[in-house]
This record gives sequence, structure tokens and C-alpha cells, in this order.
Amino acid sequence: MKTLSFEAEQREFLTLVTRAAFANPFSEERTQLDLKIAGLSDKNGTGNPLDTVLARVHNFLEKIRPEKKGSRGISSEDQRIIRYAHLFDIFHSFADKFDELIQTQIKAGEVSCPAAFAKDTLDTLCNRGFTQMDAMWYFAMFYQLRRAFYFINTLLIGQSPSMKQLRMSLWNNVFTHDMQMYEKYLWNRMEDFSTFLLGETGTGKGTAATAIGRSGFIPFDDKKNCFSESFMRSFTAINLSQFPESLIESELFGHRKGAFTGAVEAHEGIFSRCSPHGAIFLDEIGDVSIPVQIKLLHVLQDRMFSPVGSHEKKRFHGRVIAASNKPIDELRRKELFRNDFFYRLCSDIIIVPPLRQRISEDSSELDELLSITIQKITRQSDPELTAMIRKTMDTNPGRNYTWPGNVRELEQCVRRILLTHNYAGDIKTISHDLQTNITSRIENGSYTAEDLLIDYAKLLYDRFGTYEEVARRSGLDRRTVKKYILQHGEDNYRLRSRNT
Repeated sequence: MKTLSFEAEQREFLTLVTRAAFANPFSEERTQLDLKIAGLSDKNGTGNPLDTVLARVHNFLEKIRPEKKGSRGISSEDQRIIRYAHLFDIFHSFADKFDELIQTQIKAGEVSCPAAFAKDTLDTLCNRGFTQMDAMWYFAMFYQLRRAFYFINTLLIGQSPSMKQLRMSLWNNVFTHDMQMYEKYLWNRMEDFSTFLLGETGTGKGTAATAIGRSGFIPFDDKKNCFSESFMRSFTAINLSQFPESLIESELFGHRKGAFTGAVEAHEGIFSRCSPHGAIFLDEIGDVSIPVQIKLLHVLQDRMFSPVGSHEKKRFHGRVIAASNKPIDELRRKELFRNDFFYRLCSDIIIVPPLRQRISEDSSELDELLSITIQKITRQSDPELTAMIRKTMDTNPGRNYTWPGNVRELEQCVRRILLTHNYAGDIKTISHDLQTNITSRIENGSYTAEDLLIDYAKLLYDRFGTYEEVARRSGLDRRTVKKYILQHGEDNYRLRSRNT
């Protein structure tokens, strides 16, 4: 029996691989670790460093595997870093298979699909020294990791700092900031951690909730050769603002037949439908009344509830994700949102950034979103069509438009332009903000006659959409109107630049 020992350089390499295995894949830390493992100083111009990383890790492990069979005396730390290097290698070897399964499952819906590659993956894990039980657990963990990456990476696009931070936050919400701690203590205890998503209407809070809700741990059933349930079934969403007060409790907790007038049959609420490995999304939680908040608080604390009109006690299994587009601090100050309910929801608070912030941080964000939106609507990618829509948007509502409806408004903007070749923006919001600014500057005595003409021209342009119509209504000539509109945009840009 030979004693397997590593030189300092080899041990450092394995340690880097282990750190990469546990690092948040959306973090700068992971980027830098990949570069170090690949032996690169800068990712610019190197293509995808992960390809080099995977090749180097696989080749290293292939060289030491024959030695390991006849070795002894390996330190516990060396065993640990070898173990995670093997997991890193196996996970990435089957990543494409997991992605195929994810896409197949999305199409199949709530019936769990067979994992045709399960035996190959489990055999590979066992051949690398893992027990059958450990192999099945890690196979399920691989699936969770790949789902989380898939949904966070594909649903929440954009390279602005705020979107990069959002993706990092969502990953940490699923696996915590320390994946070693998650693996050891929390992988089957995440139902105790509620999440509160905050952000303006249309920013994508529902999309963020979907990424979390479809990324929970789901055990693998080797007898059926599939996971115990579909991730398409494990996530359920409800918008609380769409139900009258009298029906919210029924939608949440269900009701028995005859519980109230119109209850002609029993109804299963969202808490009953949530699976043990699932999550529910309570959208617009800021709209619910105090009595409903109290009942939700009891469910979160005791994990027990009763359908309306019934004394039967049911247990809630699953995780709660809540969201609101209202300023929660203000609601709490006005005692419209209970503090104890807030504290029970806020295991993690994630802010979904508004579109104007994303664009101000990275102007290419709008182009990327525009391209994705057009592809979603037309089912194809067309640079010429994208350029036409962008050119129309640059004219009206203009490059300095603040997108009060956020990503949802952008999607409707694209549809409007496809239909009418024009989008004036949210006139009510534009006009209100501009009129408020005009009034404020007049009161402060900081308004010149030319300032007034510039803002009035912009107000008319936002409402009617052409220089000619503004000129007709204001009595100015067209060239002056165009100059004022362009100057208004430049002044706003300089103002925002100073503020940021």
C-alpha cells in the first residue's frame, strides 16, 4: 500500500477547486477562482474559462485515481478536497443532461419525468468512492444546483450591477451564503426561512419568486427512476389583490362544503396544495387586511391551519415567498402591516431593482431586454426588427424615459410599437412628474422663461408625439421645438448624472 501525498502546488489546486464548488456561481469570487484554476490572468479574450477549468480538473483526477486505490494515510483534509473535486467534476460532466431534463420537465408539467441518465451518474459516483446512499443524495443535489442556476440565469437577465447582485441574492436565498453549512444542516430545513421580495410594480418579483420556488431540494426515487415530484408542481403562486376580502381566507386555507353561501363543494386552498418540497408565492401581501395577516402569522409560526368552516387541523409543508410593491415601512408606520408579521416574513429581504436603475447603471441592459422581449413575442430573433423598435423608442418616449411600469411596461411598449409604430409612454406619470417639477421651480424662484418654454414643449411632445403638433400648439417654429426637446433630455441626463 502506497501513501498518497500531494505536493503543495497540487494541494493548492484541489483547494481552489473545492472553493469553486461551494462559491456562488454569480459572484466575482467564482469568476476569479475559475481564472486561477484555469491558469489565466484575465477572462477578457480567453473565451469561457470554465471549459479550461473542467478539462484541468478532470485530467488531474484521472492521474491520481489509480494511485488512490492502493494508497493509505491520506489526511482528512486531503480526503475532503479530493471528494469535492470529484463532485465538481461529475456534476459538470452531467450538466447538459440535467439541463435537458429541466427543459423536458417544463414541457411535461406536473408529472415527474424519468431521468434516463440517472444510472450512469449514480454508477460514476459509486465508482469514485461514494456509497449508494450518498450517490443518490448528491444526484438530487446536482439536480437542485442545476435548476437554481438554470432559472436564475435564464429568467433574470442583465449585466447591470443591480441585476448581478439580484442573481447572487437569489442563489444565496436557495443555498444560503455558505453551501457547506447548507449541505450539513439546512438542505431539508429551508421551509423555516421565509422570503420577502420588495420592488415596484412590473420589476419582475414574480419571476424572482419562480426562480426560488422551482429550485428546492427534491429527492430522487431510484425505484421509479425519477424525482419524487415535478418542480413544476412544487411552486404555486397567488395574487392576493385580485380576491375580495371575503374570499381570501378560502383561497389561502380552503373551505369545506357548505361553509358559506355559495360553497357548494369543498375547496382546497393554496396551503393544502403546497407539497413538502414546494413553495408558495403570496404576491401583493401588502394589500391584505390585519385579520388575514394574523391568520397567516399563525400558520407561519405553528405550521398548522384549518379550512374555513372546519375544525380539522392540517399541516403546512413548504416555504413561503411573499412580495409587495407598496412601501412596507410606510405601511408599518401607519399600522396597516403588523410588525410581528413582517418579522416572521423577513428571514431574507430581496430588492428587485427598477428598470430605470438598471439602465442608468448599464445602458446595454435595455438592448438586451428589448431583444429578449421581441424574441418572446415573435418566437424568433430579428436584429432588423429590434433596431426598428429601438429607433422608435429613442424618439418617443425618448432615451431619458424613466419606465414607471418597469419591465412589464417595456413588454407592452414593444407590442404597441409593433401595432402602431408609436409609444408615447405613461403620459399620466410623465405629465405629473413634469408639472410637479415646474411648480416646484416656480415656487423656488429658479425658473427662467426659457426653462418654462423647454418644459412646456416637452409636456406637449409627450402628449402628442410630434414636433409639428408641438409647434402648432405652442406657436413656436419646428426647429425651436426640436432644440427644446433635445435640450430637455440633455438637462435631465446631466441632472441624473449628478444625483448618481
